[in-house]
Parts: sequence; structure tokens; C-alpha cells
Amino acid sequence: MLHEPANQDTGPDHAADYKSSLGVKMFIIYALIYAGFVVINVIDPNIMKVKVVLGMNLAVFYGFFLIIFALLLALFYNMLCSKKEAELNSSNKSEGASK
Repeated sequence: MLHEPANQDTGPDHAADYKSSLGVKMFIIYALIYAGFVVINVIDPNIMKVKVVLGMNLAVFYGFFLIIFALLLALFYNMLCSKKEAELNSSNKSEGASK
């Protein structure tokens, strides 16, 4: 089997600053929501026993929510970054062609 290099040089990443900024903002949002989970467990763990949806207690519901929310954030991040990369790459190509 012939293996090629996994990393092909595609040139500079014009959206790197945007992606970093967006990633940090999304991380802070997720960290705050996760901190809520931790705070509830520290202050009064009995709250986690309360049934909230479909017979699930808050601990299970919150846990599933954190997992699903992380996946949705990842998909949203990918969508926004792909859009920004396409936008910046097309504007840089048109600037390069006009020079």
C-alpha cells in the first residue's frame, strides 16, 4: 500500500485569527455551562435527583445535554469556520489577481 503524506501544504490560513477567537468564545460558553453542573453538585447534590424530563433525573439530563451541546458547538464551529475560510480565500485570490 502506498501511503502519501497526510498534511498537504495548502498555503497560509487566512482565517486563523477568526478560528482562534471563535474557539475561545465557544470554549468559555461551554465551560460556564459545565461550571453550572459542578456548582450544583458542590452546593446541593440532592438537586440532581429531581426528575426533569421523561423520568430522567437532572444529573442524567444535564450530562446528556453537555454531550449533545458539545457536538452541536463543534458542528457550528466547523460551519462558521468553513464559511469564513471560503470567504477569505476568495477575497485573497481576487486581490492577488488584481495585483
